[in-house]
Amino acid sequence: MDYHFTAGSIPLLVSMPHVGTDIPDDIAAAMTPAARVLADTDWHLRELYGFLQSMGASTLAARWSRYVVDLNRPPENTNLYPGQDTTGLCPLDTFAREPLYPPGGAPDEAEVQRRVATYWQPYHDQLRAELDRMLNEHGKVVLWEAHSIASIVPRFFDGKLPDLNFGTADGASCDPALTEAVTSAARTGTYTIAVNGRFKGGYITRQYGQPGQGVHAIQLEMCQSAYMDEQPPFGYRPDLAGQVQPLLRQMAQAAVDWVKR
Repeated sequence: MDYHFTAGSIPLLVSMPHVGTDIPDDIAAAMTPAARVLADTDWHLRELYGFLQSMGASTLAARWSRYVVDLNRPPENTNLYPGQDTTGLCPLDTFAREPLYPPGGAPDEAEVQRRVATYWQPYHDQLRAELDRMLNEHGKVVLWEAHSIASIVPRFFDGKLPDLNFGTADGASCDPALTEAVTSAARTGTYTIAVNGRFKGGYITRQYGQPGQGVHAIQLEMCQSAYMDEQPPFGYRPDLAGQVQPLLRQMAQAAVDWVKR
């Protein structure tokens, strides 16, 4: 299977497009050692969000690494942040600018399109199918895009990132009342917060978040320093995770309470 999927019973779907750590053998053989470190993975989110099953939420999580193909980029590879540096549909380097391929070894356009068809499309087909099922059952749903990133990445932002970064495509991907409900819950904790700051939501938030059609999408880009070690081997920190998990659950519950009103 190209993803990990669980159907739930409530109008909340949590998507985790960057948690994948698998690289097909033929692709891995063409990559540099830096690629196999998988440094830019959204590590341990399935564990961190482990409470979702007891809530009854649907979950969709990637199997394949973002180095194979980035599920949160447009299939035509347009830049979601014009004028700013980003990694592409099939990244050529890491966030630290380490090459993922030796000179002359980058995937050509035919290979990129093969990866889109083979690895990108199945995730999006399942995402669309689950949203449609939930809309049919509930009439209105929340799509929660779960992400994490190292707290300091000079390539993309100056200094340390706020702990919790919410993105709603500048308010276009969900009802403002949902944003308020989730961020109000977040502010009961001790973590720093930004809304539509450096991260406004990627392709999935912008593409599927259609409030007029009943789909309200919100992205949370979380600093990995809040729950794990940011250096290899990228260990999960139960002591830290145990502090932020109750707040995550409170935010998710706020989203569910809002959508069920």
